[in-house]
Amino acid sequence: MDSGTGPTAARERAATGRIPLAVVVVDGDGLVSHWSTGARSLFGPAREEAVGRLATDLMPVSGALADDAAHMAGRAYESYEGLGPGLDDTLSGLTSCPAAGRATLFEPGRDRLDVLWWAYPLVVPGPERLLVLAADAGRLASEHRAEGRGTERIVPGFALHTEFPGSGELARRLPEILPSMSVGESGRIVAQVLELGYPVLEFSHHDRVPVTPDWGVPRRVRRGAGRPSATRDAAEPLGVPTEQDLDLEYAAVREHLEFLNEVSGRIGSSLDLARTIGEVGAAVVPRFTDVAGTYLREQVIAGEGFPDGPPDAAAMWHRVAVEHVDAPGRWDDVVPVGESMVFPVHTPFFQCMTTGDPVLVPRISEEMGTAIAAQFEKRDIRPLINGRSMLVVPLKARDVVLGFMILLRHPGRALFNDMDRVTGAELAARAGLVLDNARMYTYQESVADSLQTSMLPRVAPRMAGCDTATRYLPGTLLGRVGGDWFDSVKLPGSRTALVVGDVMGHGLNSAAMMGQLRTAVQTMAALDLAPEQLLRNLDDLAQRLGPHYLATCLYVVYDPVRGDLLLANAGHIPPVLVRAADGRSELLDLPAGAPIGVGGVAFECVRMPVEPGDRLVMCTDGLVEVRGEDIGVGLAALCESAAHPAASMDDACDTVIRALAASAWKEGRGGRKDDVALLMVRLNGIAERDVAQWELTLEPREVGRARRLVRGQLAAWGLEKAAQSAELLVSEIVTNAVRHGETHTDSRRGALRLVRGDGLLCEVTDDDGHALPALTSAGPDDEAGRGLAVVDSVAREWGANRTGEGKTVWFELALG
Repeated sequence: MDSGTGPTAARERAATGRIPLAVVVVDGDGLVSHWSTGARSLFGPAREEAVGRLATDLMPVSGALADDAAHMAGRAYESYEGLGPGLDDTLSGLTSCPAAGRATLFEPGRDRLDVLWWAYPLVVPGPERLLVLAADAGRLASEHRAEGRGTERIVPGFALHTEFPGSGELARRLPEILPSMSVGESGRIVAQVLELGYPVLEFSHHDRVPVTPDWGVPRRVRRGAGRPSATRDAAEPLGVPTEQDLDLEYAAVREHLEFLNEVSGRIGSSLDLARTIGEVGAAVVPRFTDVAGTYLREQVIAGEGFPDGPPDAAAMWHRVAVEHVDAPGRWDDVVPVGESMVFPVHTPFFQCMTTGDPVLVPRISEEMGTAIAAQFEKRDIRPLINGRSMLVVPLKARDVVLGFMILLRHPGRALFNDMDRVTGAELAARAGLVLDNARMYTYQESVADSLQTSMLPRVAPRMAGCDTATRYLPGTLLGRVGGDWFDSVKLPGSRTALVVGDVMGHGLNSAAMMGQLRTAVQTMAALDLAPEQLLRNLDDLAQRLGPHYLATCLYVVYDPVRGDLLLANAGHIPPVLVRAADGRSELLDLPAGAPIGVGGVAFECVRMPVEPGDRLVMCTDGLVEVRGEDIGVGLAALCESAAHPAASMDDACDTVIRALAASAWKEGRGGRKDDVALLMVRLNGIAERDVAQWELTLEPREVGRARRLVRGQLAAWGLEKAAQSAELLVSEIVTNAVRHGETHTDSRRGALRLVRGDGLLCEVTDDDGHALPALTSAGPDDEAGRGLAVVDSVAREWGANRTGEGKTVWFELALG
C-alpha cells in the first residue's frame, strides 16, 4: 500500500508509531528483573509472578510468521543482516547485538498472538543484560485496516535516532515504563538504546515510523469525543468512549496507582528529616515531573510547634530541596537550597498553602512568569519557568500545611492534567505524612536529648586534690535516650565523691528515673554518709518509687589528704585504676553487690590506698559491652586503652572512646547500641606541706588563738594578702561553734584545718551535736545572727555537713 506523501501523511505515520509497549529487562541468568504493566497486558503474568522467573517461560514465542518469512528473508536493517535470531533464541542466548523480529505466541487457552519485538543487549553496571520491547502487531494491523490502509506489511527494525526530529520522546518516556528502576539505571539503559539504534516500524520498503511508547489516555480533541466517522463503526454513537478508549484510560489510571504505590515504598525509609526530604524529590523526578522544588515552614525545620490554621502572608518558607533533570548547576544559583522567603497572596503558591488544595497551571505565561520572578531579587528565574506546565501540591499532615512542592514539566512534555492533579495531591498527602512523622521524631528526639543533657552534671575539671574529665555518648537512634549518668560531689575534709550509674532500659522513663536517683545521691552524699549506707538508702528509695526502678551504681569517696579511696558497688562494672609509678592498669576487685531496686541485699565498702598521679576510670557498660561478645573482652580492652599515656585528661578520655566505642562497630561485633558515660579522675593528692591542722577547745578564748594560727600559717605559705579575710571568717565560724553548741562543758573539742590548693579551704569541725548552722536575717536591734551573713559575703563558697561525731563548717577563699 502506498504510504502517502506530504506533512499530513508524515503525521499519520508518526501517530501510528504511538503503540503500547511491553518492557522487559532480563539478567545474565535469563531471569526477568523488570516487568512493565504493558508486559502484563501482552503476556499475562503480573509483575509479582514474573520477576525472578525465566524469560523464556513468560514469553513463549517462536519464529517469524509464515506469511512474513519470504518478506523478511534477505532484508537488511541498517548494519544488521536480517532480523537476527528469533525471540526465544535471543532470550536464551542473550545476543550481543540488537535484534528485532515478528513472532507468534502459542499458549494453551489463548488465541494466537502476533508479536513485534526489539531486543537490546545491555552493558551497564548491575545484573541487567537484555532489554526487550514488544507490541501486539495484530492490534496495530487492525487499526491500519480500519483506517483504509489495506494489508500493509509491518516489520520492526532499527534506525539511528538522529533520523527523526522527535527522537527525544523516547528518552523522556522510556524511563516512565521502567517503574521499578532507579533514575540512574533507567538513564543508562536509555542512553544505550539511543546509541544502538532507535526502534522503528517499517510499513513499506522505504518508509519508517519511530516507535514511541504510549499507554495512557489517547490524545483527542475533547474527552469522550468519538473517532472520525471513517474509522468508527456506524452503529457506534458519537461522543461515547470506545472499548479501546476505556482500555487506555484504565491503563492510565492503573499506571498512576502503580506510580503512587512505588513512591510510597521509596519514601520514608528512615525517620531522618533531611533524608526523607531527598527521597520525596528523587521519587518524582523524572518520572512524574522534570523539576521538583520542596518548601517547608520554617518552624518545621527548627523543630518547633506552629499555630493551627492556614499560614498568613508573613509566613516564612524554607527551600529544602530542588531536584531536576536540567544541566547541573542550572537551578543552583537561581534557587539555592537553604533560602527562606515569603510568598505574596496573589501567587499560586500562597493559594495552595491557604486552601490546602493543588493548584494547576497548564502553562506558565509571560505575565505569570514575570510576577513569580519578582520575588527573586537580582535573579531572573523566567528562563527556567516560562512556558512550562506547573503543579503546586501541598504537603499536609493532620490538616496542617507543613509545606508544598512546585512541580514543573519541560515545554516538550505533556502538560499536567486533571489526573496529574489528583495523583500529585495523593503523592503530596503521603509525602506530607512521612515528613510529619520524621519531623515529630526529630522533635521528640531533640526534647529527649535536651532533657537528658540537662540532667547530666557540669562536673568541674578541678576538684580538691584531683582533676576530672567526662564523656557522654548517646546510643544509636533506636536507643538514643538512656539512663546513664556520672557526678562528683564536694565533701567535707577536702574529699570528693565520685559517682557513675546506669538505669536499666531506655527512653524518657529511664532518663527521668536517672534524674531522680542522681538527685538522691547528691543529697545523701552531702550528708556525708558512708558509701555502703548511701547505697542502702538509695536501694530503699528505688523500691518506694516503684517496682521497675532498677539501676547499677558505683560510689567512690576520694580523700586526697589520706591518699585512699572508699568504694561501694551496686551491680556496676568495676573501675580501672592506672598506677602512676609504672603505668600498669588493673581492674579493681570489688564486691559486686546487687543492682539498686532489688532489695534485701547488703552492700560492702572497700578501702584502697592510692598514690599521687594514679588515675581512676569509671564507666557504664555501654562502653565495654558488645552484643555477641563476652563482657570480659571489653573490660580487657578498657584496661589496655586506659593505660596509654596522654598529654591531658581530655586526651586520655578520647583515647578510651576511640579504642572502645569505635571498635564496637567493627565487622562481626554487632555495633554499640547503648549510651556511654565515662568519668576519669587523676588522683593528685594533697601534699603534707599544703595542710595545717590544730585541735581546739570550744571556749571563747580559742577564737583569738584560731585567728593567730591562721595568720601565722598564711605568712609561712606566703599568702599574707588573704590573711585578713581568712582571720575574719575563721573568727565567725569558731565563735558560732562556741556559742551554739548543744552542751556547755569544757570537754567540747573541735579542730581547725587549712588546705592550700587552687583556693584556700578552711574547715572547723566540732563534736557537739549535728545541728547545722543556718543563714538568718538579723534585725537592727539583734546582737547575733550576722556571722554567717559575713561568711556568705566574703567567701567564694561555704557550707556545712554532718559527720559521724558532729558537724563541719567550711569556707573557701580565692587566691590571687
